[in-house]
Amino acid sequence: MMIQQEILEAIKQYETIVIHRHERPDPDALGSQGGLAEIIKASFPEKKVYLVGEDVANLLYLNKMDGVTDEVYQGALVIVTDTANSPRIDDKRYVLGDKLIKIDHHPNDEPYGDLVWVNTGASSCSEIIYDFYAQFADELTLTDEGARLLYAGIVGDTGRFMYPASTAHTLEVASKLRQYDFDAIAIHRHMDEMDEKVAKLMGYVLANIDSDGEGTAKVVIPYSILEEYGIDDSETSGLIPVAGKISTIQVWALFVQQPSGVYRVRMRSKGPVINEIAKRHRGGGHPLASGAFAADQAEIDQIFAEMQEVLK
Repeated sequence: MMIQQEILEAIKQYETIVIHRHERPDPDALGSQGGLAEIIKASFPEKKVYLVGEDVANLLYLNKMDGVTDEVYQGALVIVTDTANSPRIDDKRYVLGDKLIKIDHHPNDEPYGDLVWVNTGASSCSEIIYDFYAQFADELTLTDEGARLLYAGIVGDTGRFMYPASTAHTLEVASKLRQYDFDAIAIHRHMDEMDEKVAKLMGYVLANIDSDGEGTAKVVIPYSILEEYGIDDSETSGLIPVAGKISTIQVWALFVQQPSGVYRVRMRSKGPVINEIAKRHRGGGHPLASGAFAADQAEIDQIFAEMQEVLK
């Protein structure tokens, strides 16, 4: 039996389904999680379906999470979307369920779960969830709200269709989703807008791009700067593409210091593969978009040197 059929049979089997995604969610994490929930609720109204994880203030226009007790997990099916490895799953109670399913599009470095469906050729996990619906369209229902969430996930993870993962199939799926009744322009506007304080921090980022002149660059944001601008780390995600807008920069990273002193690292590339660097520094991700952590300035320098090496 193919994995998609096994997943559908598991969904049919369980009365309670709890859906998780990764920590510090982006639109694809929330879109795939919420989109799948909408499909299940519309297709099987008798089932209890819950979304689990921390809410993120600037993404509340997508969806909000449910508060669930430990008892909900007893005899429940747990599905995790858009999460490459188990330490990144938001809400560690995913282990309390009866059965665990992983659905993802990142490299399958950790095939956790009883059922694992990974398609690294997909632009996003939201694209995978749409394909799941389309494969069983005679049994499943996609609502307008589900289509809105999946569309947002695809738009988010493709950088509004600018990234190489945007295939002809991706655009076909987006086209089909646009036929549903939701405000697609509002989604694009939400993703393009930023608070005034973040815009001011963008000025700091532009003024502090450290480029080696050979195509590699970095920006380091100390925690004191976040405090000065009144910004939380979760609000800095919109600043990741800034250095890449410079035509001569091919590989770059944003290092954001956390209250604990460590730095959260977001790496991007226009060609050279960088996810192996991330894996060496407590992270991972896609070949051209990855995340990691740096303990101190010495590790920042090490990561930057490794970025220079992959560009060479």
